Amino acid sequence: MLSRQIAPKLRGYETPFYLYDIGLLRQTLESVVYESNKYGYKVHYAIKANYDDHLLGIIRQYGLGIDCASGNELRKAVEAGFDPKGIVYAGVGKRDKELRYAIEQGIMAINCESIQELELLDRLSAEAGKVTDIALRINPDIDPKTNHCIDTGQADSKFGISYEEVLANADEIKALKNVNIIGIHLHIGSQIRELHVFENMCNKVNVIVENLEKLGFSFRFVDVGGGLGVNYDVPENEPIPNFASLFSIVHNHLAVGDKEVHFEFGRSIVAECGELITTVLFNKTTATGRKLVIVDASMTELIRPALYGSYHNIENITAKDDEVRTKYTVVGTACESTDVFDENVTLRKTQRGDLLSIKSAGAYGMSMASRYNLHDLPGAVYSDEIK
Repeated sequence: MLSRQIAPKLRGYETPFYLYDIGLLRQTLESVVYESNKYGYKVHYAIKANYDDHLLGIIRQYGLGIDCASGNELRKAVEAGFDPKGIVYAGVGKRDKELRYAIEQGIMAINCESIQELELLDRLSAEAGKVTDIALRINPDIDPKTNHCIDTGQADSKFGISYEEVLANADEIKALKNVNIIGIHLHIGSQIRELHVFENMCNKVNVIVENLEKLGFSFRFVDVGGGLGVNYDVPENEPIPNFASLFSIVHNHLAVGDKEVHFEFGRSIVAECGELITTVLFNKTTATGRKLVIVDASMTELIRPALYGSYHNIENITAKDDEVRTKYTVVGTACESTDVFDENVTLRKTQRGDLLSIKSAGAYGMSMASRYNLHDLPGAVYSDEIK
């Protein structure tokens, strides 16, 4: 990863901070655009993964749309210069004021996730004197074979409207006058590495679209979500996710006629370009003999290990190559016992003042940071600005 190559230059920055490899980000964007263009697919960036202004400016250059999960994300996308006609807005609990803002902006589609939301959106659109383009977010009841904390498409999930409920209320939905149903949206989860799961998704989508069209629905597009995983274990082996295989699977198994096919990627676009750089504060050995490395980052900068039990590869980027390797537990400064980055990591001999890189942290790192314990939010360093 980049940090190891430029470690001496990083000494001048106050830690902890996020280091972004802009070259890798551009290569990733070039890959997703090239591979999606083979099939005419449309790609949206899931802004919840990382809403850093510098990164958004680069992502916009590649013509991606935006997928939003809150009113403030929608506002951020608009203010960052993304075309509203390329913005979709999902989320199970949209506030009235957020829906009014989305109606005002005339975005591509609001993805509705309940019958009540459909009815509310119809009423708010009537009050605004508009007809709003929407998509039905259908829960497809698929096991995505991922961490249960980040699956979104099983029957008991809070996300989406059950297929059966749409069928039962089809006449009432079609009777709404101030919403224009132009699409169908599904999303089964995140960090999916078993790509055969997407075959199952396509087969279900085919049935859902066919049956809803028989009931009189008409769709311009099908949004099959995102979820493509990245290699957290050895990121150097796969710095750019396998977009080609995913798009090929969808091309070979999705049968929805001439409808536009849309994807929304977050993690797979920005995860690998980001590293959390942190300084070793202290070494300590517990009464049981466990060797602790205490760093100045914590769960307030990167909560994923504490929240999901997620793994991030960690490297001592300033230790000499010939240093003896030792097993450590890397912990942060937050006043929580779960503030642990890795309980059993092998590092070059690590001591006070060393810099560690916590890799693959570009997604759901800074965007989930908090000020718990009144910590400062971490800064950002971009490779294209380092001298």
